[in-house]
Amino acid sequence: MTAIVLAALAVLIGWVVVGYNRLVKLRNRVANGWKQIDVQLKRRHDLIPALVAAVKGALEFEQDTLTKVTEARGRAMAAHGVGQTAAAESALTQALRQLVAVVERYPELRAQSNVSQLQEELTTTENQIAFSRQHYNDVVMSYNTLQQLFPANLIAGVFRFEEADYFAADEADRAVPRVDLSLRTQA
Repeated sequence: MTAIVLAALAVLIGWVVVGYNRLVKLRNRVANGWKQIDVQLKRRHDLIPALVAAVKGALEFEQDTLTKVTEARGRAMAAHGVGQTAAAESALTQALRQLVAVVERYPELRAQSNVSQLQEELTTTENQIAFSRQHYNDVVMSYNTLQQLFPANLIAGVFRFEEADYFAADEADRAVPRVDLSLRTQA
């Protein structure tokens, strides 16, 4: 009888250890995913002053747009946590879209190699951010789902695992971009 109780206790302890370790692994993957986004956001933040400086002289009468980009970058760099960072980065994305639209109106500015190179680097970084966000949200989904499934939810509750926040797009990010494929020439 004692052997059966000891065997059942060993199985229970083993089950708790395995469940706990699975939750820890996923929590660490969530943290790693967030750090990967953070690296890409830092790169984005570092590219913006160079782009602003490159176009500043040519866009003297577009200072409002440059100011909005600079202020949005400052708010994004000061943001903490997933929700606050997502909101600040969304605002920065909107400001950058305005800047790119302004640059597109000036063919001589677009023709400058440093402006083109900075825009290309920023586009590449934006793509890497999107990929990192997708990866992060996938890991968050796995982590949060495991915490909700029985019997892992018992372990998550006992050891106070908390659900992770998704890096969600806001309404501005969901808007369908307007694409003009007309062949008109610029004046």
